[in-house]
Amino acid sequence: MIRVLLAFSLAVAQPERIIVSVAATMQAALAEIADQYKAVSGVAIDLNTGGSNTLARQIVEGAPADVFLSADDIQMDAVARANRLVPDTRVTLLTNELAVIVPGDSTKRITSPIDLAGSAVVRLALGEPSSVPAGVYARKWLERLKLWTIVAPKVVPFPTVLSALSAVEAGRVDAGIVYRTDAIARSTVKVAIAIPARANPDLAVVHSAAVVRGAHEAAARAFLAYLQGPQAKAVFARRGFGLP
Repeated sequence: MIRVLLAFSLAVAQPERIIVSVAATMQAALAEIADQYKAVSGVAIDLNTGGSNTLARQIVEGAPADVFLSADDIQMDAVARANRLVPDTRVTLLTNELAVIVPGDSTKRITSPIDLAGSAVVRLALGEPSSVPAGVYARKWLERLKLWTIVAPKVVPFPTVLSALSAVEAGRVDAGIVYRTDAIARSTVKVAIAIPARANPDLAVVHSAAVVRGAHEAAARAFLAYLQGPQAKAVFARRGFGLP
């Protein structure tokens, strides 16, 4: 009887898989880390990837998720207000920076922010600037430079930062503003303008994480702890993310 109860308690504490809702910009890193984690824990990680605003809305509306990795604090705040987070689990997991990118074969001269307002850029790809974190960050940067009103008519909004990146890769737009980590991962685009965090402290890009209330909170806490450990940090650092 004791053995049966022990086996049952272990099964409850250690489910076969958990669901991680992760912002698109962290997808590749999380896929690699998920493989590592399954090898050491036996727990599979099912990744639900999308724009942070979409993922937050899903969680608020009751969609299953055990861990939420958001590209910004605004979407994490929305989930917290809905009382869907385990409060003491929220952490700033990573930092990032923005970059202006152009197609790899582009010959246009785009070397400073003012060039985005010039004739070299007719179409500018952004994550949806009212809701997708990368687009929100980009709009804030352009507003600070007093360029937003000029550039706004050129903006082509996308539902995720990776779809904006894909538009630049395909040459469907002249330039785009994405996360630096996405830019350096693709050889088909090049960074035209770096936007370093040290020069723009008011544009701090943070990626946050937390456990979502539900049936697998213990397993979710364990995975969140792993994300802050040395093996996961090595993956994040190699892919260009900053570590708080």
